[in-house]
Amino acid sequence: MKTPNKKRGLIWFKNDLRLHDNEALVTAQKECDEVLCCFCLEKSNFENHSLGFRKADINRFKFLEQSISNLKANLKLIGGQLSIGAESALITIPELIQKHQITDIYAAEEYASYELELIRKLKQALPETSFHFFWEKTLYHKDDIPFSIPKIPLTSKAYRIPAGKESEPRKTFDIPKKLNPVKKVIASRFPSYKDYGFSVGEYKNARPFVKGGEDAALERLEYYTFKSEELTRYRWSRNQSDGMDYSSKFSPYLALGCISAREIYEKVQLYEKEIKKNQSTWWLIFELVWRDYFTFKSMRFGEAIFKSKGYKNKNYQWENDPGKFKKWCEGKTGIPFIDAHMRQLNQTGYMSNRGRVNCASYFVHDLKIDWTWGAAYFESRLIDYDVSSNWMNWHMQAFEIWYTNPVHQSNKYKAQKFIRHWIPELKKANDMEVLIPWEFKLKSYPKPIAIYQKWERAINLIKKIRI
Repeated sequence: MKTPNKKRGLIWFKNDLRLHDNEALVTAQKECDEVLCCFCLEKSNFENHSLGFRKADINRFKFLEQSISNLKANLKLIGGQLSIGAESALITIPELIQKHQITDIYAAEEYASYELELIRKLKQALPETSFHFFWEKTLYHKDDIPFSIPKIPLTSKAYRIPAGKESEPRKTFDIPKKLNPVKKVIASRFPSYKDYGFSVGEYKNARPFVKGGEDAALERLEYYTFKSEELTRYRWSRNQSDGMDYSSKFSPYLALGCISAREIYEKVQLYEKEIKKNQSTWWLIFELVWRDYFTFKSMRFGEAIFKSKGYKNKNYQWENDPGKFKKWCEGKTGIPFIDAHMRQLNQTGYMSNRGRVNCASYFVHDLKIDWTWGAAYFESRLIDYDVSSNWMNWHMQAFEIWYTNPVHQSNKYKAQKFIRHWIPELKKANDMEVLIPWEFKLKSYPKPIAIYQKWERAINLIKKIRI
């Protein structure tokens, strides 16, 4: 390919679907005479998993569509046009390179095996193109933490304390005021859901828990901090299961990079200065640091985090009953606290942290199903799916965390209202019946897969509820 006189950059958006705090975008605009923006769907991400469900379902597709549509609109405001590939980056990017004589590619740096393999193949196909990658995933830059990746500690405390003392988040990048776009490029439309095998009904009925996009992310950040001041009580409300205000709801936006961890950090710092600094503001930053830790730890152990034996190479004997797995997926285990959370996940693409802990613990320790099955199902459904957070959390439930009793938890967190909302069969049940319906033989709701003796004390406590 003949090299043009001008330096032309391709800004390849991936999980950084924003204009603010985007080093790849800022650097490309600064270094190149002209730039072209693109995003590529990977059609294989929506194919069927061997376990019988899509790798990514309709709520994830729709949330992505909303996020890309917003990115496209925001790029247009500063003179940019977004080209959208429908099959794979391996097809779209070489075509754009050839058509527009692109010399350089600018993108966020990847770390997970699937994405790294995609980049390896792309580099192999484009030997004359220069690639520039920028670390944008975490609060602390990977070059600023006091550990090399092979030396990331095995416990979060051993990582968190030194990282907090010796690292500082880098400053956010401003949005470029104007892009110098490659001429005569027409923005693409987001491909139809039909191209990925989704039906009209699936698409129309899809209701992602929050709306996707950078605008919605920044609006949520402003609401949760200065507008509502809900951040002040985050430390004490975060264990609830339903509603918008008990937790930040930043995770879906962080997952697709509609907002950066550093943007959240700077907003919390300002909140602490102007409104209040307390355990809640500390805890929210703690969650971002924990997210960093899972990212770096997954980088250390690589493919092992996806294996049944885990990175500790533990060989458990799983029962792997397909019937039980199906009931768990559908929210029909007969255990209301589990079923309500699973139905919430299936309908909205979201589940609270409390729900994830209980559903995973029940899955691993009671149903005794291979934890990777559950992790894959969460990957399919969660609009805030993050490869490190999801697989590392499941790994911890399987190998490192004590058992969580879902019957006790339903009573402890007074989940009656939440259960009635997501399980219409129990809508008319009283406060005792809705937590332990098997004790009252309610015909409209499935019988439990099993009742375990270790739940006996929790059941007896529920029986003491005053009706």
